[in-house]
Amino acid sequence: MMNRSSETDDTHCSMAVNSDIDMMVKEEIEVYEEPELSQDVEVSVKQEWESNPCDKYIMSDSLLIRHQMTHTGNAPYHCNQCNKNFSRNTKLIVHQRTHSGDKPYQCNQCDQAFSRKDNLIVHQSIHSGEKPYQCNHW
Repeated sequence: MMNRSSETDDTHCSMAVNSDIDMMVKEEIEVYEEPELSQDVEVSVKQEWESNPCDKYIMSDSLLIRHQMTHTGNAPYHCNQCNKNFSRNTKLIVHQRTHSGDKPYQCNQCDQAFSRKDNLIVHQSIHSGEKPYQCNHW
């Protein structure tokens, strides 16, 4: 962890920084926005945050580590009912609803309930008549 004062402000930047995390974000922003950086420096920074083998770019090192777990097979969260493993605890929780039948997301216009919030959102378009996606193929 960086050792910074509680509030940092430098002469060429007006962004106030109140924590170590803010400072890391500020420094990351400066790396990408600094006009006098050479192209070589920008490329090496981007490579540091690149996720191989899928070439996906991630905004922070912690999110990169979490993303890379999908490639490495590292899945420390274990379902005791069917022995499936998951890379994130939130995915395990959603999975466990298949065993329990828990459907915490209730439609406020009908009796339908869903185990995942995204499924409720899609369902609610039935009531609103909203169809935001149009096929332009023909």
